[in-house]
Amino acid sequence: MPSRSHDSVVADQFGPRAEAYVASAVHARGEDLDDFERLVGARPEAVALDLGCGGGHLAFLLARRCQRVVAYDLSASMVATVAAEAARRGLANLEPRQGSVEALPWPEAAFDIVATRYSAHHWRDVGAGLREARRALKPGGLAAFMDVVAPEDPLLDTWLQSLELLRDPSHVRNYSIAQWRTMLAAVGLKPTRCSRYRIRLEFAAWVARMNTPPTLVAAIRALQAKADEDVVRHFAIEADGSFSIDTMLMVAEG
Repeated sequence: MPSRSHDSVVADQFGPRAEAYVASAVHARGEDLDDFERLVGARPEAVALDLGCGGGHLAFLLARRCQRVVAYDLSASMVATVAAEAARRGLANLEPRQGSVEALPWPEAAFDIVATRYSAHHWRDVGAGLREARRALKPGGLAAFMDVVAPEDPLLDTWLQSLELLRDPSHVRNYSIAQWRTMLAAVGLKPTRCSRYRIRLEFAAWVARMNTPPTLVAAIRALQAKADEDVVRHFAIEADGSFSIDTMLMVAEG
């Protein structure tokens, strides 16, 4: 078997799909983005960092509200695509940078805002990434974490992680609210609020966005067909495979 680092798996997965994530309606919109925009307000003096920027939607929002924003991602292709989209939108204050969240190239207290959305569940060492986020944040700065939420129930948690991994081999783990609170406390961040949301994933678009191979698409559908009533009810699994998941916006301060 070939040997590859987790970072290589992530980059290989997302590089060819950069345009799909820029165009993704699930990523471009959402109640969490609306709530985060209201939270940020107008901060013309602020410098912000979007960790694991993906298709850039969080960075685009911050660029409209802040003096400068860095869109930071492991995938060079994703960064290039976000840079092109920022130029198309006229966001000259958006700086694209490529690199790992586990080793940020900035000194301590470099940013007024550090935020991440739908990225942390891909981080190989989430603790290291959160320590770096804390290090880069100014005292009294705003930290925000948006991601899929894992159920506390072990059965439901196993099902969610299984579906995610079959679709995308770069998936590491979706964390529960309790796990997020513990991880943030461990790096010196104090959660101050947490909002939860429910989103529906249209199955065909969900697998197409990641270019999941047909054999694994079939495996996901076969797994769904064997789900018990508790699993079907929780994820609202539909006849075509579409289902619903929980997400969150957790705000913290140092």
